[in-house]
Amino acid sequence: MFYRLLKFVLGAIVRGLYRPRVEGLENVPAKGPVILAANHLAVIDSFVIPLVMPRRVTFLAKAEYFTERGLKGRIKRWWFTTIGAVPVERGNGRAARDSLDTALELLREGCAFGIHPEGTRSRDGHLHRGHVGVARLALSSGAPVVPVGLIGTDELQPVGKKLPRIRPVTIRFGKPLDFSRYDGLGSNLPMLRSITDQVMYAILELSDQEYVDSYAKRPEAA
Repeated sequence: MFYRLLKFVLGAIVRGLYRPRVEGLENVPAKGPVILAANHLAVIDSFVIPLVMPRRVTFLAKAEYFTERGLKGRIKRWWFTTIGAVPVERGNGRAARDSLDTALELLREGCAFGIHPEGTRSRDGHLHRGHVGVARLALSSGAPVVPVGLIGTDELQPVGKKLPRIRPVTIRFGKPLDFSRYDGLGSNLPMLRSITDQVMYAILELSDQEYVDSYAKRPEAA
């Protein structure tokens, strides 16, 4: 209930101030499990998509957002808990798998789940190689993957800026990708890589970015 109220208020503010351009929203199923796979240019990406969607969308979020101390930490924990974010520990393989298991449970319940296959936001503006978690989710759940291209969110909230600026933003939803043809064929790494690359190519066509065949570097590795 509170999520709907929060979304209504914030959605009205976003539409009034930023007037985001939304394309292809009809490609997102109105009900049933669906994976929304988007490029990642800014922290705000995980908020932009749910605000323009008629149905609830859950994203993964850094575990640090749930464990930070002090008043700021409590506010962050409240916010991410309210929007239904799923915590994931970066650099911890077991924790990452547990988070994907949680995502799989949500999909089996018929929810919409958002994921950034790049794993972290792009700091050079290019679209980087995707991690295979999106493919594992698609094969395990049988849910269609809707590619999403975000344009302009890096200008809306540049690296290092906490508050978003007023800049034009475009959100493009592509046609659903169905990987049911792989059902029963297992989930070996070459297959997972092939599916992930198909998803990334679909995102590339929507985002107007240049593709770089390497993983995006996390801030501490940059």
